[in-house]
Amino acid sequence: MSEGVEVFSAGRRRVGVGRPGKELFGAGGVTKRELAGHYRRVAPFMLAHVRGRPLALHRFPDGIDPGASGTPGFFQKNLPEYAPEWLRGVRVDRMHGGPITMLVCDDTATLLWLADQAVITPHPWTTRAAALRRPDRMIFDLDPPGHDFAAARRAAYDVRDVLAEVGLACYIMTTGSRGLHVVVPLRPEADIDAVRDLARGIAGAAARRHPGRLTTEVRKDKRGGRLFLDTMRNSYAQHSVAPYAVRALPGAPVATPLWWEELDAVRSAGAWSVRSLPGRLAELAAGGDPWHALGRHARSPRRAGERLARLTGAASPQ
Repeated sequence: MSEGVEVFSAGRRRVGVGRPGKELFGAGGVTKRELAGHYRRVAPFMLAHVRGRPLALHRFPDGIDPGASGTPGFFQKNLPEYAPEWLRGVRVDRMHGGPITMLVCDDTATLLWLADQAVITPHPWTTRAAALRRPDRMIFDLDPPGHDFAAARRAAYDVRDVLAEVGLACYIMTTGSRGLHVVVPLRPEADIDAVRDLARGIAGAAARRHPGRLTTEVRKDKRGGRLFLDTMRNSYAQHSVAPYAVRALPGAPVATPLWWEELDAVRSAGAWSVRSLPGRLAELAAGGDPWHALGRHARSPRRAGERLARLTGAASPQ
């Protein structure tokens, strides 16, 4: 490899990371070398949640604060023509415009290639390449008004209560930004529009129980300081931050899956960063991954819709 490139091994592949000492998060901040090391380190935990899914790539070639002469961050959804042949892509139809080929991340080597491309945050779809309109995840995005992380915690428990009543398991994750994601594993048996409607119905049920704290009102000027139960990640071609993904924010915070039992002790969505996460990973290696059984707890969205209809008196999504 040429000068200025550091080679990382991943299985049988060797992936070069150019300009490894480049600081992506400002002076003294996390470098490309550290970003690549992070994604290689979290791969055993992360890949189960991104494998087989189209990815939107949040890239920052000149770092998160590029200055007037640099390139600002941008989303790249198409697999670039210069990508190595061993990368996998999937052809997808867009809501607007013609079809494109998007990257699918199946292995650690792909994560390392993403780091070389200064992809700070990969964003997977809720569907897999083999069934682009049948989600196996449902996501509730809970960003608090202002910086009231405690409000996001309360909302997560409120959503979990409704999910339990309709027979759905759920998992919790800090987003690394402001709030939390409640993630629901599903059997991929329903169309994405039906899953979107189910998510809206569950959010509506939670908001009606706690109208002083929660809302499903999309317009910010009508929320009245209440937390918005955002279900928009459940529409076709939408995406969300991946578990263990780094966020393009000062300090390089990381979206981190949690045990529900430890949520009360977490004080912010950015509780872990690239540089502090290794300590948590060591704890997980000893005590278990909080999301290790997520796929085994997938339940039927159709049956959940029927239970929700009985609970609320509304029509069940088809």
